[in-house]
Amino acid sequence: MSIPDDLLKSLEHLSAPQLRRLLTEHLTKQKLGLYWESSAIARDAALNADIVLPRLVPDFSHGLDQVEGSGTPNLIIEGDNFDSLRLLKSTHAGKIRVIYIDPPYNTGNKDWVYNDRYVGANDRWRHSQWLEFLYRRLLLARDLLTPDGVIMVSINDENRARLELLMDEVFPGRRLGTIAWRTRQGSNADQQCFLSVDHEHVLVYGNPGFSFSGFEKSYDMYGNADSDPRGDWRTSDLTLGFSFRERPNLYYPLVDEATGIYYPPNPDRIWVYASEARLKTGQTLQAKSMDEFIRLGQILFPKEQRVVTWASMEDLLAAIDAGDVPKSGKSPILRRDLPDLEQWVGKPIGFGRPQFKRYKADLRNQTQPLSSWIVPTFEEGTYEANNSLVSATNQEGAKQVAEIFGHRAFNYAKPISLIQGLLAQASRPGDTVLDFFAGSGTTGHAVLSLNALDAGKPPRKFILCSSTEATPKELKKNLCRDVCAARIRKVIESDAALAGNSFAYLQLDKLPPGDVPFDSSCAQAFQLLTLRLGQVARPVPATDRGVKVLVQNTGDGALTVLCHKLSRATLDALVALPGRQLRVYSTRPATVREHFLALGREVESLSLARALLHGQQGVRARRSVSAPAQVATYSIAGNESGTCAEGQNGTQKSSTTPSENAAS
Repeated sequence: MSIPDDLLKSLEHLSAPQLRRLLTEHLTKQKLGLYWESSAIARDAALNADIVLPRLVPDFSHGLDQVEGSGTPNLIIEGDNFDSLRLLKSTHAGKIRVIYIDPPYNTGNKDWVYNDRYVGANDRWRHSQWLEFLYRRLLLARDLLTPDGVIMVSINDENRARLELLMDEVFPGRRLGTIAWRTRQGSNADQQCFLSVDHEHVLVYGNPGFSFSGFEKSYDMYGNADSDPRGDWRTSDLTLGFSFRERPNLYYPLVDEATGIYYPPNPDRIWVYASEARLKTGQTLQAKSMDEFIRLGQILFPKEQRVVTWASMEDLLAAIDAGDVPKSGKSPILRRDLPDLEQWVGKPIGFGRPQFKRYKADLRNQTQPLSSWIVPTFEEGTYEANNSLVSATNQEGAKQVAEIFGHRAFNYAKPISLIQGLLAQASRPGDTVLDFFAGSGTTGHAVLSLNALDAGKPPRKFILCSSTEATPKELKKNLCRDVCAARIRKVIESDAALAGNSFAYLQLDKLPPGDVPFDSSCAQAFQLLTLRLGQVARPVPATDRGVKVLVQNTGDGALTVLCHKLSRATLDALVALPGRQLRVYSTRPATVREHFLALGREVESLSLARALLHGQQGVRARRSVSAPAQVATYSIAGNESGTCAEGQNGTQKSSTTPSENAAS
């Protein structure tokens, strides 16, 4: 591995822990597979540089007046998606069921911005920068998925191999497969008349509980002509795709006890079920045996067929040489090279083939699995596509955006039919869908369209993360606000069936961890806690003497509130709150706890400072904060300032929850 010059020069300035970190990474990191230039120290610094706090922008949001009390789960987050993911890790960890992203493809054609500059085709570390860029984000995204969650990533053919290896590293053992999407009808452009790359890939990695919905099976072939009380059935093959050499225990004569007719097995496709007669002493079968299926009446022997008995071995060999033996298709079932040919001499041999009686009720899956090939709309109908997605080309995606805005506002939009089809297969009503490379907002558009189709069911929620993509030449450019959010707003306003939808537009503020207890605002704290406790955003409500209600459980009356500024009036307002269970986030949790204790009342008093830091810092940062030398008691600047945290020791008493205790 080559080491960048700037890293070599910086070694003399690194501390002993940083040098140990580099050495550990060098000695332990795998050497086989994908390997790219990166710095673990830079990763730590990026992850722990500051704390990300959300700020609601009502003017860029939509429909908040309709959901003022309950809030909206639909979010559009403006900012670097690394910061957006850090925020979501503290609010939505384990809550996202479906992630779809269409990241930059690293073509070198100025298709993505990294560290505020374009990465070009001739940049020395282009692939390493791209891989590191995605690696940091995928690591954060991994922790957002539910136990049955899935991530789907679009990528071009050129970079599929690199990205697949990267995904294998971030999601080990989670690869489900690749779906191919036909992006256009064909072109000679930039292909030197050798190969036209007309497709892209969707890489699919899912947690153990995930499965696609699949397509409804056709049951036209099932019937019940014999009035079988077990229900509809159809005939199916009774063989398995192994030869007699590969599975000798499944190569045996099948006998119809009712007629005494013998059926030789196909030497190239042996019987699918084992025979009880071939079991050794002490052996058992995990599945039903052929004998048991015969007793159940599920082996269908031919009723009308040719039956031959060869009196001698010479007669059998002559029939084999003449090709006058039972066949499977055109292939003879009896051949000279097969073992134990003499077992067929002197027995009635049936020329028909037994079949299996398969009941509809015994089907393990009621759906056909999703095909790995997405059928392009211009080829639909030319061949069977019953278990395939159908999607338009990328030209259709650009056209759809142009129709919404009246001009080509975004160049590389995926067609809504592609994303809607993927989400229809991967998500269920009520799921949350995340796209942290949201671009023009196609994923949000697809979620709204699916909700319209599933009217009456719990709506899917979307979280779209997009940057402004502003550059020194375009300082006022704001892709997130002017394209992504504007598109979702126009889609909602254009269809009466979508009129009840809403979304919150969030911008991100960043503060050094040590400044968070002092400089964070009430609005930031309220929004962060509302997102974490209910996965919704909503306008900051009116304050009753400094108390803002975060969550109110109508069932048992439990109440969770925020007190950003603590005063005597605030304490009185807290005591007057209804409900038997009260949880309070405040800048002075010990004061709240002591006040209630003096009144003989119970309260769960939590540190607001600790809550704001929760879930965003890496392990190294948490260790350094929890080290004895870092524990400090902050002085109280005054009742009305409310921007100071009490001592760290005060936040670790028994009244805090385990999740908050784990935070630094």
